[in-house]
Amino acid sequence: MVSLRPDMRTHRLLILLLALCSLLLESCSEYSAVLKSNDYEYKYEAAKALYAGGHYRQASELFSLLLAPLKGTSYGEESLYMLGESNLKAKDYESAVMFFKKYYQMYPKGSYMELARFNSGYALYKQTPDLRLDQSSTMEALKEFQDFLDYCPETSLKGQVHEIIYAMQDKLVEKEYQAAKLYFDLGTYTLNSIYGGNNYEACVVTAQNALKDYPYASAKLREELSILALRAKYHLARQSVEGKRVERFRDAIDEYYAFQNDYPESQYMKEANSILKNSEKVVERKGLLLDDEDYTSKGKTSSKEQPLADEETDKKDYKPIGWIFDAINKAKQSKKDKKIIIKKSKD
Repeated sequence: MVSLRPDMRTHRLLILLLALCSLLLESCSEYSAVLKSNDYEYKYEAAKALYAGGHYRQASELFSLLLAPLKGTSYGEESLYMLGESNLKAKDYESAVMFFKKYYQMYPKGSYMELARFNSGYALYKQTPDLRLDQSSTMEALKEFQDFLDYCPETSLKGQVHEIIYAMQDKLVEKEYQAAKLYFDLGTYTLNSIYGGNNYEACVVTAQNALKDYPYASAKLREELSILALRAKYHLARQSVEGKRVERFRDAIDEYYAFQNDYPESQYMKEANSILKNSEKVVERKGLLLDDEDYTSKGKTSSKEQPLADEETDKKDYKPIGWIFDAINKAKQSKKDKKIIIKKSKD
């Protein structure tokens, strides 16, 4: 085996680098020539070749230069669609959405209408943010996919679209669940006046709205929302003033039977049964709370708890805690997201 001396290896490396630079300069020179060319058919073929070779940004630049001169021709229509595709592959999702929408608006019966509508929704879906952020783009993506199903009811992409829709719905439901859980965790702290100054009521409303607005969310998320609503109603009843206590315990009992009917094999049935047992005892005692209860939820339930600040309770006695403002603002932010009910498409 021949061993190359260091100077020989360096020499060969320099030759290789010079060859690569030469090829690169030649490629750049050829691309510049294409950009300057007035031969639009040549430019069109070069753009397609660049796209096929994975050079999506260069292909996008060429396709954009072809829109005006080829407008009104089949080449112009395809160039506009391929411009969207090039941006999609280059992960410039915002530009991709713009060009796909422009395509199906200009060519509502065009050859690529179905793909343009699908890819517009897909590009929006790829822009959906982290769960903690505003979900306006998720809502926009859901609407785009719903429009796609309305315009293309017989599409072969229906199964893929449904999977994406359900994934986005679960994201929105998870966000609502986190908001509802935040209200529950805030418990008896006041100043949250969105639902009459009562965090447990806010938890119930948020959870029930999510169950209503997203009927096709995953069974696991719906179960978590349902048990959270039951817990909140129970705590709301326990901490209510005497005049409202029996009514609210009965409401908790009704919520229990709804939960039992929907999730008879739930992992939370033991906890739910304890809520039922204690609620029925309080109703039998005409609102008199039990001294010792079997049910506790992470240490939040105690026979020594004070009533919530209902209408009969002077709210000035409740002292705010500084850190709670951030938590409340976070909960309020979730309510800014619009709700959308995704219609279940017929198979």
